[in-house]
Amino acid sequence: MTGMYFNEEHQLFRESLKDFLQKEVVPHIDKWEKTGQIERFIWKKFGDMGFFGISYPTKYGGMDLDIFYMVILLEELQCVNSGGFAAAIWAHTYLAMTHLKAEGSEDIKQKYLSASIAGDMIGCLCITEPFGGSDVAAMRTTAVKKGDNYVINGSKTFITNGVYSDYLIIAAKTNPELGNKGISIFLVDRDTPGVSATKLDKLGWRASDTGEIAFDNVTIPASNLMGEENKGFAYIMQHFASERLIMGINAHARAEFALEYTLDYMSQRTAFGKTIDRFQALRHKLADHYADMEICKTFNYAVAFRLDKGDYVVKEATMSKLKSTKMSDEVIYDCLQFLGGYGYMEEYPLARLLRDSRLGPIGGGTSEILREIIAKMIIDGKDYKPAT
Repeated sequence: MTGMYFNEEHQLFRESLKDFLQKEVVPHIDKWEKTGQIERFIWKKFGDMGFFGISYPTKYGGMDLDIFYMVILLEELQCVNSGGFAAAIWAHTYLAMTHLKAEGSEDIKQKYLSASIAGDMIGCLCITEPFGGSDVAAMRTTAVKKGDNYVINGSKTFITNGVYSDYLIIAAKTNPELGNKGISIFLVDRDTPGVSATKLDKLGWRASDTGEIAFDNVTIPASNLMGEENKGFAYIMQHFASERLIMGINAHARAEFALEYTLDYMSQRTAFGKTIDRFQALRHKLADHYADMEICKTFNYAVAFRLDKGDYVVKEATMSKLKSTKMSDEVIYDCLQFLGGYGYMEEYPLARLLRDSRLGPIGGGTSEILREIIAKMIIDGKDYKPAT
């Protein structure tokens, strides 16, 4: 697939990635889905192949490639039919590592970003709290400066890679009286005394280790502050644009995977003397879904192109996640229905796809929150600015 956004080099990368995923990942997916733990060897293999470094500077072992290599990585990860595995990979690569690159000191980048690109360390991003949900500004976790250290107390929840990661990028209030203007970002090693994690039991994303994390008088050096003190909220908001676009891309990719699988199934499944792709009611519904998926995909590519050029695409990325995740849920729901009783069976991919897709309108900002953000921008004239 070449054209406006993809060239021959992109296509070669896609084919290489597909081959890698089919040989190295797919044979293990069912095991990881059952155990809820992705074995460590695959992280190193991803690192050895350079997949963690495609968006990062060569100085730290990356390849510094354009954003459409990231798009390809995200799309192909959805085709292994494990939202949990895909989430573990992109949460490490584009949530935790994004903060390392953007706000980490040179020492932090040399130690943690280089090891993350190599697949030797796994990261997670800890923002959501048990009582806060989508309300980032309402977080209760605190980081109190004491001499050359910060002491962190509080908890985080729904954290992807929250149990088995090596380091945590966390948001905490350094000046609680300032509300969202008093939030800072820190790096915490997993083995720091006072850090504990509890694995959560989920409807979908079964392969990933989603955790609730507690910080009990966790003492870290002041050098583990990421960026400037009290600028954390601005950093979080800035990176939300890429996170939401990522989730939009994930959504159009899993919808396309579901449609392609269902099209193949319908072309072989017979009823009343003909294959079921000959029945008008099913054909037309599938045509509608395919059109909706292509519209979302085309929009997401356009937003990715602008983000790669340096545009601050908060509104467009928010729209991407809102519409693409809704579309994906609707597509996969009907694809399961097209398979009839087989769609409900675990040996077919639609049951897992349905569960995994349902997190789309929740994680990274619920659809309700996204609609309010969009409303503030288009109705109230609010202008979100990048962190400076």
